[in-house]
Amino acid sequence: MGPGKWKRRRPVVIAASLVAAGSLALAACGTGGGGATSLTAAESPVRTTTPIKHIVVLFDENISFDHYFGTYPKAANTDGTKFTAKRHTPKANGLSKKLLTKNPNEYNPTRLTHDEALTCDQDHGYGHEEKAVDAGKVDKFVENTGHDTCTGMPPLFGEPGLVMDYYDGNTVTGLWNYAQNYAMSDNSWDTVFGPSTPGALDLVSGQTHGGYAVDPVTHAKVSDSYVVSSPDAKGVGTVINDPDPAYDDCSDNNHTSKNNLAVMTGKNIGDLLNKKKVTWGWFQGGFKPTGSANGYAVCGASHANVGGVSAVDYSPHHSPFQYYQSTSNPKHLPPSSVAAIGHTDQANHNYDLTDFDKALKAGDLPAVSFLKAAEYQDGHAAYSDPLDEQQFVVNTINKLQKSPDWKSTAVVVAYDDSDGWYDHVAPKITNGSSDAAADDSALCGKAKAAGGYQDRCGPSQRLPLLVISPYSKVNYVDHHYTEQASITKFVEENWGVGQIGDASFDARAGDLDHMFDFRRPKAGSLFLNPKTGARQYG
Repeated sequence: MGPGKWKRRRPVVIAASLVAAGSLALAACGTGGGGATSLTAAESPVRTTTPIKHIVVLFDENISFDHYFGTYPKAANTDGTKFTAKRHTPKANGLSKKLLTKNPNEYNPTRLTHDEALTCDQDHGYGHEEKAVDAGKVDKFVENTGHDTCTGMPPLFGEPGLVMDYYDGNTVTGLWNYAQNYAMSDNSWDTVFGPSTPGALDLVSGQTHGGYAVDPVTHAKVSDSYVVSSPDAKGVGTVINDPDPAYDDCSDNNHTSKNNLAVMTGKNIGDLLNKKKVTWGWFQGGFKPTGSANGYAVCGASHANVGGVSAVDYSPHHSPFQYYQSTSNPKHLPPSSVAAIGHTDQANHNYDLTDFDKALKAGDLPAVSFLKAAEYQDGHAAYSDPLDEQQFVVNTINKLQKSPDWKSTAVVVAYDDSDGWYDHVAPKITNGSSDAAADDSALCGKAKAAGGYQDRCGPSQRLPLLVISPYSKVNYVDHHYTEQASITKFVEENWGVGQIGDASFDARAGDLDHMFDFRRPKAGSLFLNPKTGARQYG
């Protein structure tokens, strides 16, 4: 069977990744979430269609493909960590000489140095990104998504045309080294235009329609165009902004403000995994409460980034399962035991990042894990940066590679949106929208709107995507189309849980399978230095 000819087999029962029989008895663990159950290995077999028994998704923030990989695999080597590409490294669709010197935008792209890791945030609004893409001409980023200065927030770097700028392997060294030794994509897309919340929802459901606004205290349904756009007669519409989730005590700055909140209806991948009794969890930095006030849990933990700027660790609108009542943990309750992590108990599959470490150490890694860094390490410009992000990514992957489960694990490094950073490839819009209040009709008015749901224009911009696994292809650049919902699709197919339905984009999403060679593991372990991103040992 030649390369790329491996086909998924029918699901078979796999012993790996199961909780040892008799090690878990949740019936005595308390209440909360979706209720307590008693599960053993015999009662809850894990079935997969590939050798991958564990997927760990590192879901970072706000990076376009060109912003991190525009000149891959060539680095300037004038500052930062030296990077030299391997011989015969395949080319990626990046920034050509013409795009670097005669760009159709107002400014040419400029390389950001290692000392310029902390920058101003860009504009990543749904409509503004559409205007930047300019009906496929990709020539209006400076006018529509660029923020050159951010006064009053030192030591952030800004300059004219900042939105066009990019890093290379001297700053994002870790990611470039992973690309050298595993698989990356240069054709992976943000499922729809817009900021973090739509991207997070698309990751877990392929669906941004089905939301409605509620009062933050009473949870009574209200009308709020920021929370949902194009609402129907029942107030149900599409999320295109960053409203906080209704089922989260830490929303609205720990309920100290009064912004309306969002509820999502319909199914997500957690619901499908629960139905099949597949273990899973969302692990986020700062999820563990630091106290309580006025009957609400308080998420007050914070850390400083490399520039000394402090950020609160937990961001509610980065936590997609908290929008759905079925998969939420409003009070941020801890798991009833380490053995319960991944199963349905009072935590209801929503955990602090430290719980992932505990499960990994105990050999109880869930089959499906989504990891969200604390804000200072999530890569989002203004409060995070590529150097802090690198520490999170590398430390996590180093720990996983030391685990006995590594032999059947795949790590996916993905992003929630582009932040509005320039990327030169024009999207081919396959899902349209004709909402004049939100959309650039010249870009999104012709393609059919799946399900008749407005304000889901996309895909929008290219995002980085890497697959790091013993079964990933080695030093490989994949050119097949994928998107955020492709991760959802992989989970659905690997564990045989079915599809989301209701015009979810899992139905159109491309396969991640092209980035793997499932016939046998070929990629060795690669341990990197978290600070420099350079090879450490192994």
